[in-house]
Amino acid sequence: MALVDMVMPKMGESIVECTVISWLKQPGDRIEADDSLLEVATDKVDTEVPASHSGILKEILVKDGDVVPIGSPVARIEVVQEENEPVGPPSPPSPVIEAASAGETDEQDVASVAAQLEADVSQLSSRNPDFPPPVEASPANANRFYSPLVLNMIKTEGISEADLATIVGTGAEHRVTKNDILAFLEKRKNQQAASVPAEPSLPKAVSVNGQSDIIQMDRMRKMIAERMVESKRIAPHVTSFVETDMTVLVQWRERVKKQFQQQYGENITYTPLLIEAVVKAIGDFPMINISVDGDRILVKKAINIGMAVALPNGNLIVPVIHNADQYNLVGLTKKVNDLSRRARENKLTADDLANGTYTVSNIGTFGNVMGTPIIVQPQVAIMAFGSIEKKPAVIETPQGDLIGIRQKMFISHSYDHRVVDGSLGGQFVKRVSDYLERFDADRKIL
Repeated sequence: MALVDMVMPKMGESIVECTVISWLKQPGDRIEADDSLLEVATDKVDTEVPASHSGILKEILVKDGDVVPIGSPVARIEVVQEENEPVGPPSPPSPVIEAASAGETDEQDVASVAAQLEADVSQLSSRNPDFPPPVEASPANANRFYSPLVLNMIKTEGISEADLATIVGTGAEHRVTKNDILAFLEKRKNQQAASVPAEPSLPKAVSVNGQSDIIQMDRMRKMIAERMVESKRIAPHVTSFVETDMTVLVQWRERVKKQFQQQYGENITYTPLLIEAVVKAIGDFPMINISVDGDRILVKKAINIGMAVALPNGNLIVPVIHNADQYNLVGLTKKVNDLSRRARENKLTADDLANGTYTVSNIGTFGNVMGTPIIVQPQVAIMAFGSIEKKPAVIETPQGDLIGIRQKMFISHSYDHRVVDGSLGGQFVKRVSDYLERFDADRKIL
């Protein structure tokens, strides 16, 4: 046995400290590497910190509410130290498993890999009775390393080989962790449930005099409130509106969405198509992609698009697609879906929220037709896309004007009037509209 100090891991390039919210494990608990050990808060995101080693949690070194510098010890873990084995990060998979993951099993029977995996787990169980008993390893997934805990969860929850192959590992060397299994089970439960939108869950209300209920703001809501007030104090907001004909784009998406899902395993929503148009317009008007530093204007080279995501508890968070201009439509779709999913599962990192240069909000998902969004500081503009609705419209043709049914959407563009005048703000939102209206009806997916 050996005691190892676990330190607060790096949370992001600009994060130097974080606040402990709560401990998810207590002294004496057995933990696995990558198990969530404690929840912390930074100025960007609340997140769970995984255990660095497997073993017994012997001592907690910091309390709830403590502000802890990155790299400082937070806990002591008692780990099993085999003879001639140094105490350090979790060992990588055995050579057999590494060969399988590297695609070097062309001449090796896959069944032997599964047998080796089962033997390894059996050996672990025999050495330490606290490990859960081994379960049968599937040859179809034998080229992936699973800890004994994960293997036992797979068996207990009845996860099929096909489903197991779809789970993306978030642990070291892409291992499937306990949290990955829990996330899959939650997703499976949601898919099986009726697709009725849930009402946002609010904190528990208390009543003092029977006339009003009092709800204490949670930490994220306090932060949102402070930043919104600060943004309105810093930047004089102006909002311009444009109505856009989305008919061609809507028809194209309806035509290709099934093929897109089959070919890439992703649902294509309107959000990546809207972001694509914004990115193109920023290329035409780079002075919208700026920030203000005193009396200096900083023109950003990178186009990092923040996208507002509503959380199940009613709060809002803005993950960032970094270098959005370097993605094609498939890449944008995957990035949008990934960030949205991880935002709702509370799995975003500090880096996922950092360095945005322009933000979009798809308020149409709530049935809103237009809005006056508040700028995310230190950016100077934000765009909101309303719901797409069928409306009668005048259609110009060589034979004369006609009345027809078109798919229409309002775009709202708020900008900082210190540095963005009505000319630039108005031209920019009109250019985004132009790109959407001129969408190629014969466009290929890539």
